[in-house]
Amino acid sequence: MSLPDFVIIGAMKCGTSTLHAQLSRQPQFFMSEPKEPNFFSDDAVYAKGEAWYRGLFANAPQGAIKGESSTHYTKLPTYPHTVERLAALIPDANFIYVMRDPVDRLISHYIHEWTQGVITCPIDEAIEKHPELVDYSRYAYQLEPWVRRFGETRILPVVFEKMTKEPDAELKRVAAFLGAEGDVAWKDDLEAQNVSAERIRKFPGYSLIVDNPVATFLRRTLVPQRLRDRVKSNLQMRERPTLSEGRHAVLNEIFERDLAALEPLIGGRMTRADFAQVRR
Repeated sequence: MSLPDFVIIGAMKCGTSTLHAQLSRQPQFFMSEPKEPNFFSDDAVYAKGEAWYRGLFANAPQGAIKGESSTHYTKLPTYPHTVERLAALIPDANFIYVMRDPVDRLISHYIHEWTQGVITCPIDEAIEKHPELVDYSRYAYQLEPWVRRFGETRILPVVFEKMTKEPDAELKRVAAFLGAEGDVAWKDDLEAQNVSAERIRKFPGYSLIVDNPVATFLRRTLVPQRLRDRVKSNLQMRERPTLSEGRHAVLNEIFERDLAALEPLIGGRMTRADFAQVRR
């Protein structure tokens, strides 16, 4: 059974699901299902063994470039054994790392955890209680063990803002890095993946009450619209969270210092302003 040729290793909330889906639609590629096996990071998944992991790629066509996308792989210090485990099994793999403005990533991460009910406090307080919000946006910190083990030439940095602005060109750049022959093309009919527009907080029994078609029919039939709207409003984050000026200033200093350390990997100095410039 086969092993992957490359791995999209992060970062969380930076468009990795969309990139995975786009690559899966190209004839040269075979992408794992599930998208995020998290095999090398999560102890419980790793315990399933090598045969289980190889089985994810068992149906890959002959000659296909095989990949998976697990953002847990760049979540230090939460998962400290990822690099050593991966290097032992697929030492010749290449890696894609997607980045976005680190503050924007942090806020999207906060929204995700809020909707899942993991975080319940305001964002400034959450940063104190959940240091991973900041740590997962420290891209140089997350990539350091990968660069040390595999070298800079095996890692392709991708900027989310550029992938959003010039998707076809970025997809072609990724495909070329991975050695794909023939043309690839961004599929405009494929919606962005893993995007929560409504920001609805999950609660115990959410899937049974909300995602269940029978329950949905009964709710719409028996519960007045006004009451349903009131309940939904109480579970919804109405506006995108904003950081206090003081908190933003502290984070800006942390992230600018971290981005400066990426210079050897990206071949030049990068700042938060560069993300905004690409977006404009």
